[in-house]
Amino acid sequence: MSTPVRKRNRVRTGALALTAVAALALGTAATAGASGATDAEAAPAPAAAAAKDGPTSVAYVEVNNHSMRNVGKYTLADGDNVFDVAVIFAANINYDTNSKSAYLHFNENVQRVLDNADTEIRPLQEQGIKVVLSVLGNHEGAGFANFPSQEAASAFAKEMSDTVAEYGLDGIDFDDEYADYGNNGTGQPNDSSFVHLVTALRANLPDKIISLYNIGPAASRLSYGGVDVSGKFDYAWNPYYGTWQVPGIGLPKSQLSPAAVEIGRTSQSTVGSLAARTVSEGYGVFLTYNLDGNDRSADVSAFTRELYGSDAVYTP
Repeated sequence: MSTPVRKRNRVRTGALALTAVAALALGTAATAGASGATDAEAAPAPAAAAAKDGPTSVAYVEVNNHSMRNVGKYTLADGDNVFDVAVIFAANINYDTNSKSAYLHFNENVQRVLDNADTEIRPLQEQGIKVVLSVLGNHEGAGFANFPSQEAASAFAKEMSDTVAEYGLDGIDFDDEYADYGNNGTGQPNDSSFVHLVTALRANLPDKIISLYNIGPAASRLSYGGVDVSGKFDYAWNPYYGTWQVPGIGLPKSQLSPAAVEIGRTSQSTVGSLAARTVSEGYGVFLTYNLDGNDRSADVSAFTRELYGSDAVYTP
């Protein structure tokens, strides 16, 4: 089976963002209204990674090209970390055509990060930064939204939770893109799959982070059979860089990031504006993507000034 090293650009135009979010909103609006009822009490409080005042800052790192260590190189003037959560981007949900089942796959770059946890992951955790593994579709037909049974969903949840335990990670991030549902004879999205998957993963990881990149069929299928898994997530964020979109999931503002920026590509003025709006409207998370190995202190300062009242300091 082919398991290519994935290289990916998640830049989206404003037009695409508006079209996709409008479609997604149709599926998520009902969930947002119904959350807070069933199962919400099962969710743990989001893990606090730093002592600083202000929103939780999240950094996705494309490990095909960049080191996770870069996340720890940014501090505020008082020495606090800029970033609270670092996301390894990305493992994949692949499909075995022989066993007709999904499985968790690591390309060579993700595997390298995991195998070198002592130098790539542990130093961040020792600084107080949580390290989460993102899981993404891989064009093979397997996705979070088309498990054919509760047993199949639970088996994949166990693969993810076993990985968290084996490598000492702080949680899992769901990104339902590029699944190409239907490839290799797989099913189309169904209403029960993601609910079963999230329920099983939360049971396995009661004290770890579970986050939602708010996109794709899974994001609009958060309720099934009287069970609403909205409250089982610690965080959810907007997937469209350079825009403001409140995720359609029933979580408090403290756990949502309506702002999303790509470091080095979203203009500093837009970054500052989105950060200021995050504070003024009372949201508790700020999402960034594609932190690389260059000195990005000017780009990072564009949001830290608004979120924390301090420029960012880069230490190579």
